[in-house]
Amino acid sequence: MKVHRAKATMESHVTQISRDDLEDLREAFNRIDTDKSGFVSDFELQELFREASFSLPGYKVREIAETFIAGDTNKDEKISFTEFVAIFQELKSKELSETFRKSITKRDGIRSFGGTSAKSSEGTQHSYSDEEKVAFVNWINKGLTKDKDCQHLLPMNPDDESLFTSVRDGILLCKMINQSQPDTIDERVINTKKLSTFTMTDNLVLALNSASSIGCTVVSIDAHDLMAGKPHLVLGLLWQIIKVGLFADIAISGNGLIGLLTDSENLDDLMSLSPEDRLLRWVNQHLQNAGTSTISNFSEDIKDSKAYFHLLDQIALQKEHGYKKNVKIDMSAINERNLDRRAEMMLRQAARLDCRQFVSPSDVTSGNGKLNLAFVANLYNMHSGVQMSQTNGVGAAPLIEPETNEEKTFRNWMNSLGVAPHVNHLFCDLCDGLIIMQLYEKVNVPVNWKKVNNPPYPILGVNMKKLENCNYAVELGRDVAHFSLVGIGGENLNEGSRLHTLALVWQLMRRYTVSVLSDVGDGDKVGDQIILNWVNSTLRQNRKDTQLSSFKDKLISTSLPVIDLIDAIAPGTVRWDMVKRPQRGALNDADKLNNAKYAVSLARKIGARVYTQPEDLVQVNPKMVLTLFAALMGNGMKKAER
Repeated sequence: MKVHRAKATMESHVTQISRDDLEDLREAFNRIDTDKSGFVSDFELQELFREASFSLPGYKVREIAETFIAGDTNKDEKISFTEFVAIFQELKSKELSETFRKSITKRDGIRSFGGTSAKSSEGTQHSYSDEEKVAFVNWINKGLTKDKDCQHLLPMNPDDESLFTSVRDGILLCKMINQSQPDTIDERVINTKKLSTFTMTDNLVLALNSASSIGCTVVSIDAHDLMAGKPHLVLGLLWQIIKVGLFADIAISGNGLIGLLTDSENLDDLMSLSPEDRLLRWVNQHLQNAGTSTISNFSEDIKDSKAYFHLLDQIALQKEHGYKKNVKIDMSAINERNLDRRAEMMLRQAARLDCRQFVSPSDVTSGNGKLNLAFVANLYNMHSGVQMSQTNGVGAAPLIEPETNEEKTFRNWMNSLGVAPHVNHLFCDLCDGLIIMQLYEKVNVPVNWKKVNNPPYPILGVNMKKLENCNYAVELGRDVAHFSLVGIGGENLNEGSRLHTLALVWQLMRRYTVSVLSDVGDGDKVGDQIILNWVNSTLRQNRKDTQLSSFKDKLISTSLPVIDLIDAIAPGTVRWDMVKRPQRGALNDADKLNNAKYAVSLARKIGARVYTQPEDLVQVNPKMVLTLFAALMGNGMKKAER
C-alpha cells in the first residue's frame, strides 16, 4: 500500500490522532475531493492542509509533496485519505513539531503545551487554537450571562486562560449541555453551593455522562482531566457540546429544510445529507436567489466575504415579510480591497441581525472551517428563511416522519462511542453496514474487515457493495453474536427499513449495556431476569418497598423504584424533598415527569452511563428501562467491589 511508502519517508515517532480529529480530517478531505474519487492531487495538498486547519508555508508543502511523490512507485501523483492521515500524523509528531515551529506564527493562533490525558501516552505534544478559545468564550458569555449559578465565572476574559479553569467545578459544563439540549440535566442535581473536590467531581461526572447521552464522544476524557483544565480536552468537549446545539434545529422537519429538495431528488437524498451539507445547500439557495456564485465549502470559498454579504442581504430581504424588525444590509463594503476590513464590515452587518458570533475578521479571511461552520449554523438557527418546496404538485411539502425518542437514543448512543462518520439519520447512515460493523467491535464481536467494502465505492455497482456489507452484518449478528434476526436480511438494512434496522440496533445496544456486568457473565448470557432479581434484591436489602414484577411494571412510571435503587447504591445522594410521592391516589403526569428527570440525572451523577430519557420511564418503555437498570446494576457492583 502507498501509505507504507509515505510513512517510510519520515522516521520520527508518530502522534496518535483522536477519533474527533480523524473525523475533522475526513471532512476536510471530502471538501477538497470534489469529484468523490477518493483521491486528491499533489497540487491540492496546500489547500487540504488549510482545510484541516494546519497552516504551512507553500515551500514546505512543496517539499512534502516532492518527498511523497519520490516514494510513490505508481507515479500517479494522487493522495488517498489514508496517505493524507499518515502525512498529517508525521507532521504532528513531536520531532517534526520543532522543524515546523517557525511556520506556526502567533497570528495563526496555535499554542502548544505538554502533558496529556492519563489514558494516553505521556509526553505527547498537544496544541490548541486561540481562535477557538476566543469564539467559545464569547459564545458562553452571551449564552449564560443571566445564569445566577455562573456569576462566579462570567464574564470570562477571551484573552486569558480563564476558560480552562472555568470548567473545574462542572457547573458551566452542565449549563452548556442544557443550553445545547434543554432539560438534559435536571438542575436540581447540580452541586452549586459549598463546593468541595468531591462535589465538583460529582458535577463533572454528571456533565460527562450527560454529554455522552446527547451524542458527544467522551471515552478519552475523565473528571480529573477537566479539573486539571487540559486545554485540548476542554476545547474538544466544548466544541462537541456547542455543535450539538447548533445542529439541533437543522433537521428536516420543523424548519422547512425539505424546501431544499431539487426536482430530481427524493426524501432519502435529503435525509442522507449531513447537517454541514444541508447548511451549504441553504446558503446556496440564498446565493442563487441573489443571482451570484454559489460556494462549495465554508473555508476557501468564503474568505472574500462576498458570499456572506449576499447571504445577509437575502435574509434581510425576507425579514421584510412578516418579521418584527426590518434590517437593510449595507452592501457598500463588498468591494473593499482590504479583505480584513471587508470582513469586519460584513460582521458589522451580521451584528445588526444579532448574529456576530464565532468568527473574527481574520477567521473569515483565513478560512477557519470549524468557526465559519458555527457562524453559518447560528445564522441559520436565528433566520432560516427557507422557502417550502412544492414538489408534490399541490404546494404542500411531502411529509417526513419525525425522529422518535427511541431512534434519537440509539443515534446518540452510537455517536457517543465515536463511530465514524457521525450518525445524523439513523436509517440512511446505516444502510452501507459500516457503522454496524464498528458497533459489533464495540460489543466484542470480531469483524473480518477484509470482507468489508470501504468507500470510495465504484461508480457502477455502488449499491451492490453496500448490500454485501449489510449481508455480512446480518451474518455476524446471526452466526457470531447469536442475535434473533428472524426475517431480517441485508436488503432490509440496505433499504433503510425502520423495523428491521431498529431490531438489530436494539440488540447491539442491549449487548453493549449488559457487557459491563462482567461478574455475572458474558453480555449475551445476562438475561432480563438476572437484572430484575438484582434490582429487587438490592431494594429489599435496603428496606425499600418498591418491588418490580417486570420491566413493564406500571410502578416504574413513578420513577420511585429507580430513585430508591440510587439511594441504595449511593446513600445520601437523593434529596427526598425533591421527590414526588403519591398522597391520595396516583401521581399525575407532571409529577411523574418531574421524578423521571430527577432520577435520570441522579443516575448519571453517581456514574452510570445512562441513555434512557425521562419519557421512557413515564411511558414505561421496557427496552430503555432495562438499559437504565443494567447501567445502575453495573455501577452498584463496582461500588460493592471497592
